[in-house]
Amino acid sequence: MPSYVLFTIASLIWGSTFWAITLQLGEIPPAVSVVYRFALASGALFLWCLVRGDKLRLPWRVQKWTLLQGFFTFGLSYVCTYNSEQYVVSALVAVLFALMVFWTPLLSRFVFGTPIPRKTWTAGVGAIAGVVLLFWHSIQGAGGQPHMLLGLLLGIGASIASAAGSIVVGKVREQSTNLILTTGWSMFWGTCMVALWCVASGQSFILPHTTSYVLGLLHLAIFGSVVAFICYFTLINRIGSAKAVYIGVITPVLSVLMSIKLEHYRPGPIEWLGMAVCLGSVAWAMYTPKRKAPTINLTDALDAPLETP
Repeated sequence: MPSYVLFTIASLIWGSTFWAITLQLGEIPPAVSVVYRFALASGALFLWCLVRGDKLRLPWRVQKWTLLQGFFTFGLSYVCTYNSEQYVVSALVAVLFALMVFWTPLLSRFVFGTPIPRKTWTAGVGAIAGVVLLFWHSIQGAGGQPHMLLGLLLGIGASIASAAGSIVVGKVREQSTNLILTTGWSMFWGTCMVALWCVASGQSFILPHTTSYVLGLLHLAIFGSVVAFICYFTLINRIGSAKAVYIGVITPVLSVLMSIKLEHYRPGPIEWLGMAVCLGSVAWAMYTPKRKAPTINLTDALDAPLETP
């Protein structure tokens, strides 16, 4: 499947997940909802592997990386995200996730010594500017909410954890090419760690009673977790985490477009400008100019002395 199709699928799905998460708030503790989501998602991935005839066992050299990926991507990141949306509007959380365009190359530089191209910095600045413009009114309106600082810190923590998980994907890929199986194990480890946290902190595993919660859970588990993450991790393997992470910039734009259709939201000139800047930054980050083939002067080529072996 072409990379642009994977990019589009993941962006479209994750564009709806910030709203879907709000369907799970209030009835059940946020961390417990994370457990339900990734337990269902990892089970679906393991079943997929069994249908394909894959063995579920992985050696420890692979498991240690899937465990680390599970901690960052499916544990810490989502616990922070779900809790953040209790204090901060979901639009602002989406803004904070766009900071991954900075965290990812910075962490790659710190851990692996990966150089940071100048274009990454310019595209990152453009992406952040576009997202801020897109949610400018939401950011202004969020200032008077209680526990705003806690929500901001949780959102920033979630974006850093997601960026860390993104660069670990490369290490997992070095040890195993079975993306579906390693993703299933990563989700399983993340589920186990969050479940232990719930037990240790005394959170109750309450079963959902509303249709909206169940539908939101199915959407988040199957589409938002299984389908979107497989697309995302495949992109990381193809184009690198520094470029794949720009899905997090497109996602808020799509969230607004959904609000226009479903919630009768009417963006003003600033919001439309933000969308344009976001899309432009992604296009700039993804653009690779084609190298021109060297031209040969026929006269010079004929006059050049022949080389003898």
